[in-house]
Amino acid sequence: MTSIEHLTLEVADPATAEAFYTDVLGLGARVRVRASQAPTTGFRGFTLSLIAAQPANVDALIDAAVAAGATTLKPAEKSLFGYGGVVQAPDGTIVTVASSSKKDTAPAAPEFDDVVLQLGVADVAAAKRYYVANGFVVGRSFGSRYVEFTAPARTVKLSLLKRKALAKAAGVAVDGTGSHRVVIGGGGPGTDPDGFTREAASA
Repeated sequence: MTSIEHLTLEVADPATAEAFYTDVLGLGARVRVRASQAPTTGFRGFTLSLIAAQPANVDALIDAAVAAGATTLKPAEKSLFGYGGVVQAPDGTIVTVASSSKKDTAPAAPEFDDVVLQLGVADVAAAKRYYVANGFVVGRSFGSRYVEFTAPARTVKLSLLKRKALAKAAGVAVDGTGSHRVVIGGGGPGTDPDGFTREAASA
C-alpha cells in the first residue's frame, strides 16, 4: 500500500515556514519546506487539515497559528460535523483545524491526532483511479463527491473532493493559477490529473 510519508511545501521564506510548521503547529517530519519562487496566485487547490480530539485543542492550535502570523479565513465554530476553523499560513498554505467532537473532555492542548492532505480536483473519479493505480487504498468513497484513502499511523492521509467544494469549505474563491506549491512524498515520482506531483519519500 502506498502512503504519504511527508509533504514538501514550496515557500518563499523557508526559515519562517520551518518555524511555523515545526515549532508552532508541531508537524515535525510530516511537513517539510524548500525554497521556491514559482508563480502562484489565488487558491492552490489543496488544504492541509489537522484533526484534533476536541474543540479546545482546535482553538489552541488556531490561536498559536494566528499568533505566529497566520490569517483567519473562517473563525472556529460548531457545525453539523463537529467544530473547526480555517487559517492561512504566512507562506499562503491554507490550514484547516477541526474536531468531530463538539465537547471538551480534557484540558486544552495545541495537539492533533491526524494530518490530512485534501486535494481539490476537477474530476474526483478520475483522480481516484489515478491514486488507486499508484497503490493507494480507498477507505471511504462517496461517488463522485469525496474519496478518502487509508493510511498508516504517523503518515499523512489523503482525501479528494471537488475543487469548488474544497474552496468553499476553506472560505476562499475557487480561482487560482500557477504552482500548487506542494509535493507529495511517497510512492513517486509522478503527476496526477490535476498537476499535483509526487516524489519518492526521503529520510
